[in-house]
Amino acid sequence: MEELERLRAQNRQLQQALASHTVIDQAIGVLTVLGQIPPCDGFTVLREVSQHTNIKLTQVAEQVLKHGQGAALPDVLLGELHAALARHAASRPV
Repeated sequence: MEELERLRAQNRQLQQALASHTVIDQAIGVLTVLGQIPPCDGFTVLREVSQHTNIKLTQVAEQVLKHGQGAALPDVLLGELHAALARHAASRPV
């Protein structure tokens, strides 16, 4: 019985990880289009915003997705997102 519970818990964790990964991938797509950055920079931007605002990466990604659909970003995220995108735009060759 303990083994069954352990497997169920592991299954829940894997499902949650898959859902988080999907949200993050979609947010990277939004940043690629709106921020005009390459996909390889998208995760870095999300991570930087998460670290600088002390907001979990998945929560930042969810907010970016909502923003891509027209919702306003909270001010703290908006400022950090602009700063991160500017840093990555500056590092791109012209």
